[in-house]
Amino acid sequence: MIKIAMIEDDLELANVLTQYLKQFNMEVTNYEEPFLALSSLKMNKYDLIILDLTLPGMDGLDVCKAIVKDFNIPIIISSARSDITDKVIALQLGADDYLPKPYDPRELEIRIKTILRRFNHSNIQEENKNKTFVLDSDKREITKNGNYIKLTAGEFEVLSLFIKREGFVISREDIFENSDILNQDYESTGSLAVIINRIRHKIEDNSKEPQYLHTIRGMGYKFIQ
Repeated sequence: MIKIAMIEDDLELANVLTQYLKQFNMEVTNYEEPFLALSSLKMNKYDLIILDLTLPGMDGLDVCKAIVKDFNIPIIISSARSDITDKVIALQLGADDYLPKPYDPRELEIRIKTILRRFNHSNIQEENKNKTFVLDSDKREITKNGNYIKLTAGEFEVLSLFIKREGFVISREDIFENSDILNQDYESTGSLAVIINRIRHKIEDNSKEPQYLHTIRGMGYKFIQ
């Protein structure tokens, strides 16, 4: 699930875009107030921000500047302001794209996917330099210290999710919601616990005292490397 923070005071437009992007596995949370959005960014993890420039209480360019200063999140400006100066300033401040209103939601969808591919590829290359575990989604491979880990399809899917959300607690429900392979049959038979156990045997030096994949009692699991 791609998590998007939208900062938009046109609630009708925000609702239209939210419903449209939902069909592409994109979950949009809209913030009408920019100060509330900036506070939320400190507590929640988002993959991308869609930012209007004309906002109550704070100009969108100032919001853009604040986001770039404190967070490493790609930004798409979505604005009815037609002044080329606004576009130039926004891009100079660090926005990744500028989409003038009105626009077709399909164009927004394509731009989101393009930016995330570029952003994630760049981040992965940089982050992987010091990572024990490296995920290559295209090749469907995971390595530990450069060594290939042999995984079943279910194990790969679960471990991939943990690596993508490193440092965050992931509940059993989150695992099933983000899985194309696992289903409720796994939950009822306890097979998820079996998969977790198999993963630990493959990635841990001592599966009974895990260094990477931790159980958080009553909440789920957390992957740390």
